[in-house]
Amino acid sequence: MPGPDGRPARPRIGLLGVMQELYDEMLPGITERQAGYAQAIGAKLSSVAEVQVAPPARNREDVERTVREFEADGVDGLLVVMLTYGPAMRVRALADSRLPVCLANVQPESEVTAEWDMADLTYNQGIHGAQDTANAMVRAGRPFHVITEDWRAPAFARAIGAWARAAAAASRWRDLRVAVFGYAMNGMGDIRVDVHTLLRTLGPQVDALAPGALHRAMAAVGAADVQQLIADENARFEVDPRLSEVERDQHARMQLGIEHVLVEGGYGAYSTHFGAVAEDGRFERLPLAAASSLMAKGYGFAAEGDALTAALMSAAHWLLGETQFTEMYAMDFPRDAVLMSHMGEGNWALAREDRPVRLIKRPLGIGGLDDPPTFLFQYRTGPATLATLAAVGGERFRLVVAEGEVLDSDELPALEMPYGLFRPDTGVRQCMDAWLRSGGPHHQVLNPGRHAAAWRLFCEATGIELAVV
Repeated sequence: MPGPDGRPARPRIGLLGVMQELYDEMLPGITERQAGYAQAIGAKLSSVAEVQVAPPARNREDVERTVREFEADGVDGLLVVMLTYGPAMRVRALADSRLPVCLANVQPESEVTAEWDMADLTYNQGIHGAQDTANAMVRAGRPFHVITEDWRAPAFARAIGAWARAAAAASRWRDLRVAVFGYAMNGMGDIRVDVHTLLRTLGPQVDALAPGALHRAMAAVGAADVQQLIADENARFEVDPRLSEVERDQHARMQLGIEHVLVEGGYGAYSTHFGAVAEDGRFERLPLAAASSLMAKGYGFAAEGDALTAALMSAAHWLLGETQFTEMYAMDFPRDAVLMSHMGEGNWALAREDRPVRLIKRPLGIGGLDDPPTFLFQYRTGPATLATLAAVGGERFRLVVAEGEVLDSDELPALEMPYGLFRPDTGVRQCMDAWLRSGGPHHQVLNPGRHAAAWRLFCEATGIELAVV
């Protein structure tokens, strides 16, 4: 799994081309011909994914071997192409594989012409092999995606690219490790999740870490690293002159200490709870600015010990790119919008660009500690998608998604934390009614653009229920 770097890694897809040995006697050289067709498809998709094309699989043993090899190579998904008709009873390996599967219903030629003979019909008869294979996977209860298109058309590459990104996010999510410093906030029920069910059903692993691990990591941070981080902040942000050297030093040590713990433990996401930090007794302030900068570096984050949303943020990062952690603070009925914010954690990489990002000295009564340095900015305006992941009983998880827009609004001078106004496309009344009926929790991730279709592909690949509100 790639480390956080601010950008999703390029998807790696294995192309499994299926045919059968029957046709070799009828049309000598057909295997080599259709192998070239599979290679051409792989080359056509090189702009959207790294495609690993296997030799044609002509029997069950070929299919099972190829799937095993793809799994061992760590591809993100299986793209199944019927090079000719291939009996579905030979592709049991697809039902057993943990990899997301896409069935590409394509053929070498886009048009049936008067020049076609039986050879041409054989070369282009993948459609009923696709039907046979799809039927077998439906019977097996095996989720899969389908794309029917002319493989030479730009629309085919776009569709495969969208599926490949979802497959990559789903595959990498299974290997995700989430660190929770301390514990989840007591009494906050909607963030609770059975970590064993999460691991067994979806894959992310949640580890509870003692706050002492962070305290030791902070103490081990070198002075030169602290000064480099402070210099970088001075160059990038508008820094409040009221912030003391001690406050800047402690904030930098918390950020670098958290990142050290995450890197050493192989964690891609984390959560802290202000109560756990304050009650430990060894910390003078909360790591709010640290969370903002670590989000900007690509780490998943959620507050109050919310491992589920922290995990979702990593999935959103791989699927869609830069991601904002947020929650709904209050409704604004005249604007038909919701004020989005949190206690002080927000991804400054998604700040609107026409107003400065400020690092401020900010009094905060919550936690009972000293003033925490906090990044203050407004969310980037334009189309946006809000998503949240709910545990809804047993092994069921539901993703609640709302498309809409972050409004261009005036500043709120008294609000000393990142914020923005989100107007759902369905309107605040209808959206909130459906959100609540769906069990949507109060922590969310926010991404620029309208991405319900991408989240649908992700849910298809993971088995998560989807509610678009």
